[in-house]
Amino acid sequence: MSGLIRQGHFLGSKLRTLRKRNGLTLDELSARCVEVSAEQAPSVSYLSMVETGKRMPSPEMLAVLAGVFGKDPGWFLDQNTDVGPPLAHRGKGRQPTASAMPLEPAFLFSRELLQNALPELLVQTGTSGPQFARLLVRVWQETHQNDFPDIEKAAEGVGRRRMPLSVEEVMEIARKLGLKVRWFEDERPAPARRLVRARFEAPDTILINRQLQARPDRLKYTLAFFIGHRILHAGDGVVPPHSAAGVAQEDAGAEAPAAMAPQDVLMAWRDFECSAFAGALLCPRVPFRQFLARERHRIAGCTRLGVTPAVMMRRMTAVSPYRHWHFFDGYPPGYLRAVYRGNGIPLPWGNMSLVPDPCPQWAVFRLLKAVPANAGAEALMALEAAAPTSQISVMRDGHEPRLYCCHSLLTRDAADTSHVISVGIDLAPALAAQGHDAERFISDIDASCQRGGGAGRVPDSAAAAIRNVAHVLNIEWIADALESPAGIICPRSRACPRQSPCTGASNCG
Repeated sequence: MSGLIRQGHFLGSKLRTLRKRNGLTLDELSARCVEVSAEQAPSVSYLSMVETGKRMPSPEMLAVLAGVFGKDPGWFLDQNTDVGPPLAHRGKGRQPTASAMPLEPAFLFSRELLQNALPELLVQTGTSGPQFARLLVRVWQETHQNDFPDIEKAAEGVGRRRMPLSVEEVMEIARKLGLKVRWFEDERPAPARRLVRARFEAPDTILINRQLQARPDRLKYTLAFFIGHRILHAGDGVVPPHSAAGVAQEDAGAEAPAAMAPQDVLMAWRDFECSAFAGALLCPRVPFRQFLARERHRIAGCTRLGVTPAVMMRRMTAVSPYRHWHFFDGYPPGYLRAVYRGNGIPLPWGNMSLVPDPCPQWAVFRLLKAVPANAGAEALMALEAAAPTSQISVMRDGHEPRLYCCHSLLTRDAADTSHVISVGIDLAPALAAQGHDAERFISDIDASCQRGGGAGRVPDSAAAAIRNVAHVLNIEWIADALESPAGIICPRSRACPRQSPCTGASNCG
Protein backbone atom coordinates (compact mmCIF):
# COMPACT_ATOMS: atom_id res chain seq x y z
CA MET A 1 0.00 0.00 0.00
CA SER A 2 2.81 2.43 0.80
CA GLY A 3 4.26 1.95 -2.69
CA LEU A 4 0.94 2.81 -4.22
CA ILE A 5 0.66 5.97 -2.12
CA ARG A 6 4.10 7.19 -3.18
CA GLN A 7 3.28 6.56 -6.85
CA GLY A 8 -0.13 8.21 -6.92
CA HIS A 9 0.56 11.96 -6.92
CA PHE A 10 -1.42 12.46 -10.14
CA LEU A 11 -4.03 9.78 -9.50
CA GLY A 12 -6.76 12.17 -8.42
CA SER A 13 -6.09 14.51 -11.32
CA LYS A 14 -6.28 11.69 -13.85
CA LEU A 15 -9.46 10.32 -12.32
CA ARG A 16 -11.17 13.71 -12.39
CA THR A 17 -10.06 14.31 -16.00
CA LEU A 18 -11.40 10.91 -17.13
CA ARG A 19 -14.69 11.44 -15.31
CA LYS A 20 -15.29 14.86 -16.83
CA ARG A 21 -14.27 13.77 -20.32
CA ASN A 22 -16.90 11.07 -20.12
CA GLY A 23 -19.55 13.44 -18.82
CA LEU A 24 -20.02 11.62 -15.51
CA THR A 25 -20.99 13.15 -12.19
CA LEU A 26 -19.52 11.80 -8.97
CA ASP A 27 -22.86 10.09 -8.28
CA GLU A 28 -22.84 8.42 -11.67
CA LEU A 29 -19.24 7.25 -11.32
CA SER A 30 -20.00 5.77 -7.90
CA ALA A 31 -22.98 3.92 -9.36
CA ARG A 32 -20.85 2.57 -12.20
CA CYS A 33 -18.30 1.31 -9.67
CA VAL A 34 -21.09 -0.51 -7.78
CA GLU A 35 -21.92 -2.34 -10.99
CA VAL A 36 -18.32 -3.54 -11.22
CA SER A 37 -17.89 -4.46 -7.54
CA ALA A 38 -20.33 -3.51 -4.81
CA GLU A 39 -17.80 -4.42 -2.12
CA GLN A 40 -14.93 -2.24 -3.43
CA ALA A 41 -17.00 0.63 -4.89
CA PRO A 42 -16.21 4.05 -3.33
CA SER A 43 -18.89 6.39 -2.04
CA VAL A 44 -19.45 9.80 -3.60
CA SER A 45 -17.71 11.58 -0.73
CA TYR A 46 -14.72 9.22 -0.90
CA LEU A 47 -14.45 9.72 -4.67
CA SER A 48 -14.34 13.48 -4.10
CA MET A 49 -11.50 13.07 -1.61
CA VAL A 50 -9.61 10.82 -4.05
CA GLU A 51 -9.91 13.43 -6.80
CA THR A 52 -8.60 16.20 -4.53
CA GLY A 53 -5.68 14.10 -3.28
CA LYS A 54 -6.99 13.75 0.28
CA ARG A 55 -7.39 10.00 0.05
CA MET A 56 -5.59 7.25 -1.84
CA PRO A 57 -7.64 4.25 -3.04
CA SER A 58 -6.63 0.72 -2.18
CA PRO A 59 -5.27 -1.44 -5.03
CA GLU A 60 -8.64 -3.22 -5.14
CA MET A 61 -10.61 0.05 -5.39
CA LEU A 62 -8.20 1.36 -8.01
CA ALA A 63 -8.82 -1.76 -10.07
CA VAL A 64 -12.55 -1.05 -9.93
CA LEU A 65 -12.06 2.56 -11.06
CA ALA A 66 -9.72 1.48 -13.85
CA GLY A 67 -12.25 -1.09 -14.99
CA VAL A 68 -14.98 1.54 -15.37
CA PHE A 69 -12.82 3.45 -17.87
CA GLY A 70 -11.16 0.48 -19.53
CA LYS A 71 -7.72 1.46 -18.24
CA ASP A 72 -4.88 -0.50 -16.73
CA PRO A 73 -4.49 0.43 -13.04
CA GLY A 74 -0.87 1.36 -13.72
CA TRP A 75 -2.04 4.19 -16.01
CA PHE A 76 -3.14 6.12 -12.95
CA LEU A 77 0.30 6.03 -11.35
CA ASP A 78 3.26 8.36 -11.78
CA GLN A 79 5.04 6.61 -14.63
CA ASN A 80 2.76 8.57 -16.96
CA THR A 81 2.28 12.20 -15.89
CA ASP A 82 0.11 13.12 -18.85
CA VAL A 83 -3.29 14.02 -17.45
CA GLY A 84 -4.48 15.13 -20.87
CA PRO A 85 -4.90 18.57 -22.48
CA PRO A 86 -7.22 21.13 -20.88
CA LEU A 87 -10.88 20.36 -21.41
CA ALA A 88 -12.44 22.30 -24.27
CA HIS A 89 -14.33 25.38 -23.11
CA ARG A 90 -18.05 25.39 -23.68
CA GLY A 91 -19.95 28.54 -24.48
CA LYS A 92 -18.21 31.89 -24.42
CA GLY A 93 -15.20 31.20 -22.17
CA ARG A 94 -11.71 32.31 -23.17
CA GLN A 95 -9.93 29.97 -25.56
CA PRO A 96 -7.15 27.94 -23.93
CA THR A 97 -3.61 28.74 -25.01
CA ALA A 98 -0.56 26.56 -25.34
CA SER A 99 0.80 28.02 -22.13
CA ALA A 100 -2.32 26.97 -20.23
CA MET A 101 -1.76 23.87 -18.15
CA PRO A 102 -3.77 21.99 -15.58
CA LEU A 103 -2.59 22.79 -12.07
CA GLU A 104 -1.79 19.23 -11.06
CA PRO A 105 -1.57 17.42 -8.78
CA ALA A 106 -4.61 19.19 -7.41
CA PHE A 107 -3.64 18.90 -3.74
CA LEU A 108 -0.58 21.11 -4.35
CA PHE A 109 -2.87 23.84 -5.67
CA SER A 110 -5.35 23.76 -2.85
CA ARG A 111 -6.71 27.05 -1.56
CA GLU A 112 -4.73 26.75 1.67
CA LEU A 113 -1.37 26.16 0.00
CA LEU A 114 -1.90 28.88 -2.60
CA GLN A 115 -2.89 31.34 0.10
CA ASN A 116 0.44 30.70 1.82
CA ALA A 117 2.54 30.61 -1.37
CA LEU A 118 1.19 33.68 -3.18
CA PRO A 119 2.65 36.34 -0.84
CA GLU A 120 6.12 34.79 -1.21
CA LEU A 121 5.66 34.57 -4.98
CA LEU A 122 4.74 38.26 -5.19
CA VAL A 123 7.77 39.29 -3.13
CA GLN A 124 10.20 37.13 -5.10
CA THR A 125 8.95 38.40 -8.48
CA GLY A 126 8.69 42.05 -7.42
CA THR A 127 4.95 42.09 -8.11
CA SER A 128 2.90 44.55 -6.12
CA GLY A 129 -0.50 43.79 -4.66
CA PRO A 130 -2.28 46.23 -7.01
CA GLN A 131 -0.56 44.71 -10.05
CA PHE A 132 -1.59 41.19 -9.13
CA ALA A 133 -5.13 42.33 -8.34
CA ARG A 134 -5.44 43.88 -11.80
CA LEU A 135 -4.15 40.66 -13.33
CA LEU A 136 -6.86 38.69 -11.54
CA VAL A 137 -9.57 41.09 -12.71
CA ARG A 138 -8.25 40.95 -16.29
CA VAL A 139 -8.38 37.16 -16.35
CA TRP A 140 -11.95 37.34 -15.03
CA GLN A 141 -12.81 39.81 -17.79
CA GLU A 142 -11.25 37.60 -20.45
CA THR A 143 -12.96 34.49 -19.14
CA HIS A 144 -16.30 36.25 -19.59
CA GLN A 145 -15.20 37.74 -22.93
CA ASN A 146 -16.22 41.26 -21.92
CA ASP A 147 -19.86 40.27 -21.49
CA PHE A 148 -21.31 41.94 -18.38
CA PRO A 149 -25.03 42.51 -19.00
CA ASP A 150 -25.72 43.96 -15.55
CA ILE A 151 -23.26 46.80 -16.17
CA GLU A 152 -24.67 47.31 -19.69
CA LYS A 153 -28.18 47.51 -18.28
CA ALA A 154 -27.19 50.05 -15.63
CA ALA A 155 -25.51 52.28 -18.23
CA GLU A 156 -28.44 52.06 -20.64
CA GLY A 157 -30.80 52.96 -17.81
CA VAL A 158 -29.28 56.43 -17.40
CA GLY A 159 -28.15 57.00 -21.00
CA ARG A 160 -31.30 55.61 -22.66
CA ARG A 161 -29.09 54.20 -25.45
CA ARG A 162 -28.46 57.67 -26.89
CA MET A 163 -25.40 57.95 -29.11
CA PRO A 164 -23.46 60.13 -29.50
CA LEU A 165 -23.69 61.95 -26.20
CA SER A 166 -22.38 65.49 -25.96
CA VAL A 167 -20.42 66.85 -23.01
CA GLU A 168 -23.50 68.82 -21.99
CA GLU A 169 -25.68 65.69 -22.07
CA VAL A 170 -23.22 63.74 -19.93
CA MET A 171 -23.03 66.69 -17.53
CA GLU A 172 -26.83 66.69 -17.33
CA ILE A 173 -26.84 62.97 -16.46
CA ALA A 174 -24.37 63.74 -13.66
CA ARG A 175 -26.52 66.60 -12.36
CA LYS A 176 -29.66 64.43 -12.32
CA LEU A 177 -27.77 61.93 -10.17
CA GLY A 178 -26.91 64.70 -7.71
CA LEU A 179 -23.26 64.93 -8.71
CA LYS A 180 -21.30 68.16 -8.69
CA VAL A 181 -18.22 68.99 -10.76
CA ARG A 182 -15.37 71.01 -9.34
CA TRP A 183 -12.35 71.94 -11.46
CA PHE A 184 -8.78 72.05 -10.24
CA GLU A 185 -5.54 73.36 -11.76
CA ASP A 186 -2.45 71.19 -12.06
CA GLU A 187 0.43 73.05 -13.68
CA ARG A 188 3.24 71.01 -12.10
CA PRO A 189 5.89 69.82 -14.56
CA ALA A 190 5.69 66.37 -12.99
CA PRO A 191 6.27 63.16 -14.91
CA ALA A 192 3.32 62.31 -17.10
CA ARG A 193 2.51 59.18 -15.18
CA ARG A 194 1.62 61.27 -12.12
CA LEU A 195 -0.82 63.59 -13.84
CA VAL A 196 -4.19 63.09 -12.19
CA ARG A 197 -7.12 63.63 -14.53
CA ALA A 198 -9.86 63.38 -11.92
CA ARG A 199 -10.79 61.94 -8.57
CA PHE A 200 -13.97 61.45 -6.58
CA GLU A 201 -14.80 63.11 -3.29
CA ALA A 202 -17.60 61.33 -1.47
CA PRO A 203 -20.48 61.62 -1.49
CA ASP A 204 -21.19 63.67 -4.59
CA THR A 205 -18.24 65.64 -6.04
CA ILE A 206 -16.10 64.90 -9.09
CA LEU A 207 -12.84 66.87 -9.09
CA ILE A 208 -11.58 67.23 -12.68
CA ASN A 209 -8.32 68.61 -14.01
CA ARG A 210 -9.17 71.75 -15.98
CA GLN A 211 -6.87 70.60 -18.77
CA LEU A 212 -9.60 68.17 -19.84
CA GLN A 213 -11.82 71.02 -20.96
CA ALA A 214 -9.71 71.13 -24.12
CA ARG A 215 -10.44 67.44 -24.82
CA PRO A 216 -14.20 66.78 -24.83
CA ASP A 217 -13.71 63.09 -25.66
CA ARG A 218 -11.59 62.51 -22.56
CA LEU A 219 -13.79 64.72 -20.42
CA LYS A 220 -16.88 62.69 -21.35
CA TYR A 221 -15.18 59.43 -20.49
CA THR A 222 -13.99 60.78 -17.14
CA LEU A 223 -17.48 61.99 -16.27
CA ALA A 224 -18.97 58.66 -17.37
CA PHE A 225 -16.44 56.77 -15.22
CA PHE A 226 -17.51 58.56 -12.04
CA ILE A 227 -21.18 58.42 -13.00
CA GLY A 228 -20.64 54.69 -13.02
CA HIS A 229 -19.15 54.89 -9.53
CA ARG A 230 -22.21 56.80 -8.34
CA ILE A 231 -24.62 54.22 -9.77
CA LEU A 232 -22.72 51.00 -9.11
CA HIS A 233 -21.15 51.87 -5.75
CA ALA A 234 -23.44 54.60 -4.37
CA GLY A 235 -20.62 57.15 -4.68
CA ASP A 236 -18.90 55.95 -1.52
CA GLY A 237 -15.56 57.35 -2.74
CA VAL A 238 -13.76 53.99 -2.71
CA VAL A 239 -12.54 54.25 -6.28
CA PRO A 240 -9.07 54.91 -7.73
CA PRO A 241 -8.30 58.37 -9.14
CA HIS A 242 -8.19 58.73 -12.89
CA SER A 243 -4.61 59.23 -14.07
CA ALA A 244 -3.29 60.08 -17.50
CA ALA A 245 -0.75 57.34 -18.13
CA GLY A 246 -2.31 54.53 -16.17
CA VAL A 247 -1.55 52.47 -13.13
CA ALA A 248 0.93 50.18 -14.90
CA GLN A 249 3.44 53.01 -14.94
CA GLU A 250 2.44 54.56 -11.64
CA ASP A 251 3.62 51.62 -9.57
CA ALA A 252 6.32 50.30 -11.92
CA GLY A 253 9.39 49.55 -9.90
CA ALA A 254 7.58 49.96 -6.60
CA GLU A 255 8.55 47.57 -3.85
CA ALA A 256 6.12 44.68 -3.66
CA PRO A 257 4.30 44.32 -0.36
CA ALA A 258 4.47 41.12 1.63
CA ALA A 259 0.84 40.37 0.84
CA MET A 260 -2.00 41.55 -1.32
CA ALA A 261 -4.41 43.65 0.71
CA PRO A 262 -8.18 43.32 0.24
CA GLN A 263 -8.18 47.01 -0.71
CA ASP A 264 -6.00 46.18 -3.75
CA VAL A 265 -8.62 43.80 -5.09
CA LEU A 266 -11.46 46.20 -4.31
CA MET A 267 -9.78 49.10 -6.15
CA ALA A 268 -8.90 46.95 -9.18
CA TRP A 269 -12.43 45.59 -9.35
CA ARG A 270 -14.05 49.01 -9.09
CA ASP A 271 -11.71 50.48 -11.69
CA PHE A 272 -12.79 47.73 -14.10
CA GLU A 273 -16.50 48.12 -13.37
CA CYS A 274 -16.48 51.92 -13.72
CA SER A 275 -14.46 51.68 -16.94
CA ALA A 276 -16.89 49.12 -18.38
CA PHE A 277 -19.81 51.36 -17.37
CA ALA A 278 -18.24 54.40 -19.05
CA GLY A 279 -17.80 52.52 -22.31
CA ALA A 280 -21.36 51.22 -22.21
CA LEU A 281 -22.76 54.69 -21.50
CA LEU A 282 -20.89 56.41 -24.34
CA CYS A 283 -21.17 53.48 -26.80
CA PRO A 284 -24.36 51.53 -25.95
CA ARG A 285 -24.34 48.00 -27.33
CA VAL A 286 -27.03 48.00 -30.01
CA PRO A 287 -26.48 51.45 -31.59
CA PHE A 288 -22.69 51.05 -31.36
CA ARG A 289 -22.81 47.65 -33.06
CA GLN A 290 -24.88 49.21 -35.84
CA PHE A 291 -22.37 52.06 -36.06
CA LEU A 292 -19.46 49.61 -36.39
CA ALA A 293 -21.28 47.87 -39.23
CA ARG A 294 -21.78 51.15 -41.09
CA GLU A 295 -18.17 52.21 -40.47
CA ARG A 296 -16.75 48.74 -41.17
CA HIS A 297 -14.94 48.99 -37.81
CA ARG A 298 -12.82 51.96 -38.94
CA ILE A 299 -11.22 53.45 -35.85
CA ALA A 300 -11.39 56.94 -37.39
CA GLY A 301 -15.14 56.78 -36.75
CA CYS A 302 -14.41 57.65 -33.12
CA THR A 303 -14.37 61.35 -34.04
CA ARG A 304 -18.05 61.19 -35.04
CA LEU A 305 -18.93 59.70 -31.67
CA GLY A 306 -16.72 62.08 -29.71
CA VAL A 307 -14.80 59.27 -27.99
CA THR A 308 -11.11 58.41 -27.98
CA PRO A 309 -9.72 55.68 -30.27
CA ALA A 310 -8.93 53.62 -27.17
CA VAL A 311 -12.56 53.69 -26.01
CA MET A 312 -13.71 52.66 -29.48
CA MET A 313 -11.21 49.79 -29.69
CA ARG A 314 -11.97 48.47 -26.23
CA ARG A 315 -15.69 48.77 -26.70
CA MET A 316 -15.73 46.88 -30.01
CA THR A 317 -14.20 43.87 -28.25
CA ALA A 318 -17.27 43.87 -25.99
CA VAL A 319 -20.12 44.39 -28.48
CA SER A 320 -18.92 42.48 -31.55
CA PRO A 321 -20.79 39.26 -32.30
CA TYR A 322 -17.36 37.82 -33.08
CA ARG A 323 -15.75 36.95 -29.76
CA HIS A 324 -12.08 36.31 -30.59
CA TRP A 325 -10.55 39.74 -29.94
CA HIS A 326 -7.49 41.16 -28.21
CA PHE A 327 -6.51 44.70 -27.20
CA PHE A 328 -3.19 46.19 -26.01
CA ASP A 329 -2.35 49.68 -24.74
CA GLY A 330 1.44 49.92 -24.58
CA TYR A 331 3.71 52.59 -23.12
CA PRO A 332 7.45 52.85 -23.78
CA PRO A 333 9.69 51.07 -23.16
CA GLY A 334 7.25 48.18 -22.81
CA TYR A 335 4.64 48.53 -20.10
CA LEU A 336 1.06 47.56 -20.80
CA ARG A 337 -1.49 49.93 -19.35
CA ALA A 338 -4.36 47.70 -20.46
CA VAL A 339 -4.67 44.20 -21.84
CA TYR A 340 -7.60 42.13 -23.07
CA ARG A 341 -7.11 38.65 -24.55
CA GLY A 342 -10.50 37.18 -25.35
CA ASN A 343 -8.79 35.14 -28.06
CA GLY A 344 -6.05 33.79 -25.78
CA ILE A 345 -3.18 35.44 -27.68
CA PRO A 346 0.11 35.24 -25.72
CA LEU A 347 1.42 38.50 -24.31
CA PRO A 348 4.20 40.26 -26.24
CA TRP A 349 5.54 41.46 -22.88
CA GLY A 350 4.31 41.70 -19.34
CA ASN A 351 2.47 44.49 -17.58
CA MET A 352 4.27 43.73 -14.33
CA SER A 353 7.86 43.80 -15.56
CA LEU A 354 9.90 44.16 -18.73
CA VAL A 355 11.22 41.01 -20.34
CA PRO A 356 14.78 40.76 -21.70
CA ASP A 357 13.84 39.10 -24.98
CA PRO A 358 10.64 40.61 -26.44
CA CYS A 359 9.72 39.87 -30.04
CA PRO A 360 10.36 43.03 -32.09
CA GLN A 361 7.96 42.05 -34.88
CA TRP A 362 4.71 42.91 -33.11
CA ALA A 363 3.14 46.02 -34.64
CA VAL A 364 2.68 47.59 -31.22
CA PHE A 365 6.41 47.12 -30.52
CA ARG A 366 7.51 48.59 -33.85
CA LEU A 367 5.39 51.67 -33.33
CA LEU A 368 6.74 52.20 -29.82
CA LYS A 369 10.28 51.89 -31.11
CA ALA A 370 9.52 54.47 -33.81
CA VAL A 371 9.20 57.18 -31.16
CA PRO A 372 12.63 58.76 -30.51
CA ALA A 373 13.49 59.18 -26.84
CA ASN A 374 13.62 62.99 -27.13
CA ALA A 375 11.17 63.50 -29.95
CA GLY A 376 9.84 67.03 -30.28
CA ALA A 377 6.22 68.02 -30.77
CA GLU A 378 6.51 68.25 -34.56
CA ALA A 379 8.14 64.83 -34.85
CA LEU A 380 5.44 63.27 -32.69
CA MET A 381 2.68 64.90 -34.72
CA ALA A 382 4.21 63.53 -37.92
CA LEU A 383 4.35 60.02 -36.47
CA GLU A 384 0.75 60.21 -35.24
CA ALA A 385 -0.45 61.54 -38.58
CA ALA A 386 0.90 58.44 -40.33
CA ALA A 387 -1.68 55.86 -41.32
CA PRO A 388 -2.45 53.24 -38.66
CA THR A 389 -0.70 49.92 -39.11
CA SER A 390 -2.70 46.85 -40.10
CA GLN A 391 -0.78 43.59 -39.85
CA ILE A 392 -1.42 39.90 -40.47
CA SER A 393 0.79 37.76 -38.29
CA VAL A 394 1.54 34.07 -37.91
CA MET A 395 2.42 32.88 -34.43
CA ARG A 396 3.57 29.42 -33.51
CA ASP A 397 1.52 28.53 -30.46
CA GLY A 398 3.37 25.39 -29.45
CA HIS A 399 3.67 23.41 -32.66
CA GLU A 400 0.47 24.81 -34.18
CA PRO A 401 0.63 28.09 -36.13
CA ARG A 402 -2.09 30.63 -35.36
CA LEU A 403 -3.14 33.60 -37.46
CA TYR A 404 -3.95 37.09 -36.19
CA CYS A 405 -4.80 40.44 -37.72
CA CYS A 406 -4.29 43.62 -35.71
CA HIS A 407 -4.81 47.33 -36.23
CA SER A 408 -2.45 49.64 -34.30
CA LEU A 409 -1.93 53.37 -34.01
CA LEU A 410 0.34 55.76 -32.17
CA THR A 411 -1.40 58.36 -30.05
CA ARG A 412 -0.88 60.54 -26.96
CA ASP A 413 -2.68 60.56 -23.66
CA ALA A 414 -3.90 63.56 -21.65
CA ALA A 415 -0.40 64.07 -20.25
CA ASP A 416 1.04 64.22 -23.78
CA THR A 417 2.77 60.85 -23.36
CA SER A 418 3.06 58.77 -26.54
CA HIS A 419 1.64 55.28 -26.44
CA VAL A 420 0.36 52.64 -28.86
CA ILE A 421 -3.10 51.11 -28.86
CA SER A 422 -3.78 47.97 -30.83
CA VAL A 423 -6.88 45.87 -31.44
CA GLY A 424 -6.95 42.56 -33.26
CA ILE A 425 -8.67 39.26 -33.87
CA ASP A 426 -7.83 35.58 -34.20
CA LEU A 427 -8.58 34.80 -37.87
CA ALA A 428 -8.70 31.01 -37.56
CA PRO A 429 -12.22 30.71 -36.05
CA ALA A 430 -13.57 33.15 -38.66
CA LEU A 431 -11.99 31.19 -41.52
CA ALA A 432 -13.37 27.92 -40.17
CA ALA A 433 -16.84 29.45 -39.72
CA GLN A 434 -16.93 30.25 -43.45
CA GLY A 435 -16.01 26.69 -44.37
CA HIS A 436 -12.38 27.45 -45.24
CA ASP A 437 -9.54 25.11 -44.43
CA ALA A 438 -8.00 27.37 -41.78
CA GLU A 439 -5.11 25.04 -40.98
CA ARG A 440 -4.04 24.80 -44.61
CA PHE A 441 -4.20 28.54 -45.21
CA ILE A 442 -2.27 29.29 -42.03
CA SER A 443 0.34 26.73 -43.04
CA ASP A 444 0.60 28.31 -46.51
CA ILE A 445 1.08 31.81 -45.04
CA ASP A 446 3.62 30.47 -42.55
CA ALA A 447 5.58 28.81 -45.37
CA SER A 448 5.53 32.03 -47.42
CA CYS A 449 6.88 33.98 -44.43
CA GLN A 450 9.60 31.39 -43.82
CA ARG A 451 10.71 31.58 -47.45
CA GLY A 452 10.90 35.36 -47.09
CA GLY A 453 13.08 35.20 -44.01
CA GLY A 454 10.24 36.07 -41.63
CA ALA A 455 7.83 38.08 -43.83
CA GLY A 456 6.07 37.16 -47.04
CA ARG A 457 3.13 37.77 -49.32
CA VAL A 458 -0.13 36.09 -48.40
CA PRO A 459 -0.82 33.45 -51.09
CA ASP A 460 -3.72 34.24 -53.40
CA SER A 461 -6.03 31.47 -52.16
CA ALA A 462 -5.48 32.46 -48.52
CA ALA A 463 -5.88 36.15 -49.36
CA ALA A 464 -9.22 35.44 -51.03
CA ALA A 465 -10.42 33.57 -47.95
CA ILE A 466 -9.29 36.39 -45.64
CA ARG A 467 -11.09 38.96 -47.82
CA ASN A 468 -14.19 36.82 -47.48
CA VAL A 469 -13.79 36.91 -43.69
CA ALA A 470 -13.23 40.69 -43.76
CA HIS A 471 -16.48 41.06 -45.72
CA VAL A 472 -18.50 38.80 -43.42
CA LEU A 473 -17.16 40.38 -40.22
CA ASN A 474 -17.40 43.82 -41.85
CA ILE A 475 -13.90 44.81 -40.68
CA GLU A 476 -12.14 46.95 -43.28
CA TRP A 477 -8.68 46.86 -41.73
CA ILE A 478 -8.45 43.08 -42.19
CA ALA A 479 -8.55 43.58 -45.95
CA ASP A 480 -6.17 46.55 -45.63
CA ALA A 481 -3.63 44.30 -43.93
CA LEU A 482 -3.37 42.18 -47.09
CA GLU A 483 -1.69 45.12 -48.83
CA SER A 484 1.43 44.48 -46.73
CA PRO A 485 3.45 41.29 -46.21
CA ALA A 486 2.41 38.97 -43.42
CA GLY A 487 4.99 38.40 -40.71
CA ILE A 488 6.01 35.81 -38.15
CA ILE A 489 5.74 36.86 -34.51
CA CYS A 490 6.47 34.95 -31.32
CA PRO A 491 5.90 35.44 -27.59
CA ARG A 492 9.65 35.57 -26.85
CA SER A 493 12.52 36.11 -29.27
CA ARG A 494 14.74 33.48 -27.63
CA ALA A 495 12.46 30.92 -29.33
CA CYS A 496 12.19 32.83 -32.61
CA PRO A 497 10.82 30.50 -35.33
CA ARG A 498 12.27 32.54 -38.22
CA GLN A 499 14.99 30.96 -40.33
CA SER A 500 17.08 34.08 -39.61
CA PRO A 501 16.15 34.75 -35.98
CA CYS A 502 15.82 38.31 -34.80
CA THR A 503 17.13 39.27 -31.39
CA GLY A 504 14.48 41.02 -29.35
CA ALA A 505 16.79 42.49 -26.77
CA SER A 506 19.03 44.25 -29.26
CA ASN A 507 16.33 45.18 -31.74
CA CYS A 508 13.90 46.51 -29.20
CA GLY A 509 16.11 47.94 -26.54
